[in-house]
Order: sequence, then C-alpha cells, then structure tokens
Amino acid sequence: MARNEQLVRQHRILQILERFRFGRTLGELRDELVGELGLSSLHERTVRRDLEALQAAGLDVVQQESLRGRIWKLGPGVKGTHKIAASATELIALSLSRDLLYPLAGTPFWLGIESFWSKLQEQLPEAVWSHYQKFRQTLFVRGMPAKSYRQQHGILQTLHRCLQEHRIAEIVYQPIGKDPGPRRIEPYAVVFYQSSLYIIAGAGELPAGHAERIRHWKLDRFLKATALDEWFTVPADFDLQKHLGASLGIFSASGSPRDFRIRISARAAPWVQEDPWHPSQRVERTEDGGIILTVPAAHELEIIPRVLSLGREAEVLAPASCRRAMAETIQALAARYTP
Repeated sequence: MARNEQLVRQHRILQILERFRFGRTLGELRDELVGELGLSSLHERTVRRDLEALQAAGLDVVQQESLRGRIWKLGPGVKGTHKIAASATELIALSLSRDLLYPLAGTPFWLGIESFWSKLQEQLPEAVWSHYQKFRQTLFVRGMPAKSYRQQHGILQTLHRCLQEHRIAEIVYQPIGKDPGPRRIEPYAVVFYQSSLYIIAGAGELPAGHAERIRHWKLDRFLKATALDEWFTVPADFDLQKHLGASLGIFSASGSPRDFRIRISARAAPWVQEDPWHPSQRVERTEDGGIILTVPAAHELEIIPRVLSLGREAEVLAPASCRRAMAETIQALAARYTP
C-alpha cells in the first residue's frame, strides 16, 4: 500500500471520528471509508492498523465497550482546549511565513493560516504581542506578486477532494495561446512554486506508464473542475520528491533530466554561487576566475531565461540544441533592437 494512500485513509478516519462523537465500530469505520474514498474493498485489519498508527502518533484515539460492541472514538485530549504559547521570535517567523504565502489568500490553506493566526492573537499576553508589533515594523517581505487565488477557491476545493479521495476530475483548462477545452485528470499533489499553485496530475487521455502522462497544470488556467464518481490509483512508483527533483523549476520532466553546461564570467560567478540554481549543480573553476556550471533540468526553457538575465556574462556550452536556441533568441532580439 502506498504511503500516500495510508495517510489519506488515516486522515479520513479522523474526520469520521470527529463527526461521530459517540464512536464507530471497526465495521462501521470500514464501511464509511469504502464509501467516502470510493474503494472496492477494505479489510477491518487495515482499519485497525490505521487506528493503532494514529495512537502511536500521539493522537487520543480510545476504545470503549458499548451495546453495539467495541467502538473507537476520540478521547478528551483531542476535544479539549489547548492554550497556544509563542515567543515574539516565533511570532516574527510565523508572520514572515504568512506574508510569503499570501498568494494562497482565498484558498482553504489560507483560511487555516488565518484561523491559527487569530487564535494566536487572542491567547498571547499583551506584552509579547506588543514586542512583536514593534519588531515587525523593521522587517518586511518584498518581491511577492500581487495575486491571489480567491477566484479559484471552489475549483481548488474540488481538486483537493479529488486528491484526497483519488477521484478523477473533469476540468476545463485554457493553455496560454490556445482555446479552453475539457480534460480528465488524476490529481496526485498540489505544489506551491514561485507564488503559483500547480496540480501534479495524470493526463486521462494517455495510458498508464506513458512517459508524458504526469503533467503540471497551473491553477490559474483552470476554468472549471468537477469531481466524477470515478476513481484512480496513484502509480506505485510515483515519488513526488524525486519527480520534482528532476526539474530545475516546475516543468514536468518526461524521462531523465539533461545536464546543461554554462560558462559564467568571473564578474557574474559570485552572483550565481550566492543563489544556486539546483541542489545537484556542479561548479568547476576556470583559470580566469569564472566557473563552468553544470545543472540538471527537464527543459531548456528553464535554462535560457536564467542565462539571458546574465547578459554577456554567461554562455551556454551544451547541449547543442540549447546553444542553437540561445543563438536564435539573441539574433531575434538583435534584429528587434537594431535601428
């Protein structure tokens, strides 16, 4: 059983126990899970293991005898009110994180952030809050785009349900420069990259195992999303960390990433070393004080904009296809700016 499926099932068990405060038997829990997750079958032993895993994680899930038999329910430790404590330093760190996540405004994620922030404000001593407010006046977050996902709130909720329940989603998607059209996707994960949300999902029109089946769909381009009463199974070999690690940015990688070699001048080398392009990049120093940067990427469009931003201080050495694309881009720019 994939780790992601176990987590989804255990999270759903908690939601069921929150709804039924008088508890559920193993059989009842199993039936609820089969219905809500769209499973073909599920053994009670699996449900018991999930409950025991929740207990091992420190959650107050208890067993009790009842007229219906042995039931499982949430104990008082889950329902009780917990006092939230935080130092001024922790508040500053949390507030900076909140600023960075502002593009999520209007989404279920942002509602959770704001709810927690309100609880902090209500429960912290006035002295701690006052110190935080004074210090925060000297610390700012800049460079964030003026965007939010308020308009996509309903779409994201639908996709989140599909992701949790492994439901196929029918969407209307509008790629840049093309007409919108209906698609069927299998949502695997949500990724927050450079202030934008992307849905990692399988393209329904392509068969399982196809090299380009797993794609990255930008939430901004979703016009509609509907959860279907059809279900899918996440590929057993799908690993989100490995999948994203094959790309320099958010481009979906079909097959193995390629190595790109870029010569960086001595003048620009410190800038590149200050802000690495990829965790797996390699740096070779040259005699003139510059560097040769070797970085893996899924697509040359992840490389070309970065090289262009360095102007004459950078040169693509390999692969040859990227070098040709750079030459064509530079020639087109030169023609545009020539009087």
